[in-house]
Amino acid sequence: MNREYDVKDLSLAELGKQRIEWAELDMPVLRQIRARFEWEKPFDGVSIGACLHVTTETANLMLTLKKGGANVRLCASNPLSTQDDVAAALVKYYEIPTFAIKGETSDQYYSHIRSVLAHNPSITYDDGADLVSTIHKEYRDTLASKILASMEETTTGVLRLRAMAKSGALLFPVFAINDAQSKHLFDNRYGTGQSTLDGIIRATNRLIAGKIVVVAGYGWCGRGFAMRAKGHGARVIVTEINPVKAIEAVMDGCEVMPMAEAAKIGDIFCTLTGNINVIRAEHFEVMKDGAIVCNSGHFDVELDLKGLGRIAKSVRKNVRPFVDEYLLTNGKRIYVLAEGRLVNLASAEGHPSSVMDMSFALQALTGEYVIKSGKKLTPMVYDVPEEIDREVSRLKLETMGITIDKLTEEQERYLASWEEGT
Repeated sequence: MNREYDVKDLSLAELGKQRIEWAELDMPVLRQIRARFEWEKPFDGVSIGACLHVTTETANLMLTLKKGGANVRLCASNPLSTQDDVAAALVKYYEIPTFAIKGETSDQYYSHIRSVLAHNPSITYDDGADLVSTIHKEYRDTLASKILASMEETTTGVLRLRAMAKSGALLFPVFAINDAQSKHLFDNRYGTGQSTLDGIIRATNRLIAGKIVVVAGYGWCGRGFAMRAKGHGARVIVTEINPVKAIEAVMDGCEVMPMAEAAKIGDIFCTLTGNINVIRAEHFEVMKDGAIVCNSGHFDVELDLKGLGRIAKSVRKNVRPFVDEYLLTNGKRIYVLAEGRLVNLASAEGHPSSVMDMSFALQALTGEYVIKSGKKLTPMVYDVPEEIDREVSRLKLETMGITIDKLTEEQERYLASWEEGT
């Protein structure tokens, strides 16, 4: 493997470049930040390692960091999420060392992570915490002390990192980008909602209207997907473990029941929980013939595919691209999309550029905040500073041509006072 890149085919680069430029048209906030970064160079000479989904939107974040003076290396955060033409373009046209191939093996995946870490980054960008996890397992004595901070993009990664911090295992500061309001309220809800439905439709070409769609998990991602499925005419059932979220689902017009009941009647199932074995063998056994099952949580652990394999008489791979048919011993067929990996990135293109504009603006500005903070931060999970969160939302509204009200002096005094009352 060439030390500077490992991509599928450099001849795909021209198409990738065109698609990166197309995405940029709908990322005006990041464009503004990039123009300032190019002038101010906040990352001048800083080495950055990124483990993110290699998409057109991620490419624009990498270009923003590079324009800001950073030396950037990128690998994929999921074996099936890479857009090979984008990876090729980053290498050929933008001279960003990229290590990502769609469909790469587990060994390749971790080899690519090590290729990024061989660059000795002082800031990392992560989506799922595999980069941070690898540093802690394999580089704790050589690299961990040099990391100023890491930025974490997704819910699953933040859960892992908070567990590390709670146990005292976390060796350097991490910012929970996912927990910023201008991230999860939009990226997770509207981005995941649209892209997950897009992935299911592209993989199956099935009509959603009239189908019973089972949504496992009613966090922001689950809410977004449920909303989009209902908008396409589906009858939506939600399964939950959290009573508050279950009530929300009911009041949002969804049915709520345990997976054991939903499994018997659902047509399409999608997990969005961040947990393991949400749909298990006992659920697969009672599903309808022809049930479609997929996952839009970060890791491929939400569907118990080993359990499904044990009750299957045979498996036909790729009956359609990204569709595997499991023939059960009871004669029923279960169709699994994208090998249980992120369906919105494996069989579609991931989140639309407009919503990633805010998420990656947060990434860029929080990285700048880390540089300005120097080594003052301690090993813990930090929230994105509120001023950055609000600034990204303000810039987004500005690019949309929308203005909002400001408090008058009288209103500010009223909110700051406890004496005025009613």
